[in-house]
Amino acid sequence: MMILTHAIPDIVDYKKFKIQEKLKNEVWHFVNQHNIGNRFEFNGTKEQQFVGLIGEIMVKRLFGLDHKFKNGFDGGFDLVYKGLKIDVKTMGRNVDVKDYFVNNFVAHQSKFDCDIYIFCSLNKRKNELTVCGYLSKKELLKLAILHKKGDKRNRTNGTSFIMKTDNYEIENKKLKNIENLFYYLPKI
Repeated sequence: MMILTHAIPDIVDYKKFKIQEKLKNEVWHFVNQHNIGNRFEFNGTKEQQFVGLIGEIMVKRLFGLDHKFKNGFDGGFDLVYKGLKIDVKTMGRNVDVKDYFVNNFVAHQSKFDCDIYIFCSLNKRKNELTVCGYLSKKELLKLAILHKKGDKRNRTNGTSFIMKTDNYEIENKKLKNIENLFYYLPKI
């Protein structure tokens, strides 16, 4: 199964997966009835929970796993594959993914029992999920840049925002091709 391919070094040909309307409706119904962000801070809005759950379900399907809706905190990981605890991190966007885009990882989540992070992007306008890549927890904490709560972050479109919590950022071009997870255990 080919998910991402590298056309030329540092440029990724991302594969996109269409989100079915039925799935969107099921997830919206669930997040409107339940709060799945029961951590101690920065639990995400209903829309952020929706985006995260769409990413989680789509990645589970790519791994051939079923999804069961559960209320509350998941313990810090979304699925287990080849003995590895994997957490799916999905950002909602209104544009297609670029290799210089960053993925966010809330710093306090590094304390959770998880081995691998898979990063995705949901284009809300096109209803498409892009699997950007993965890293082990150790690699993520080594390669990502930590921004502290209160730091001002500038976007490439000229807008800015203030960090609401300590947060790591990792560029798509620093992620590993997820296809590797299907064939062998990564070094973590």
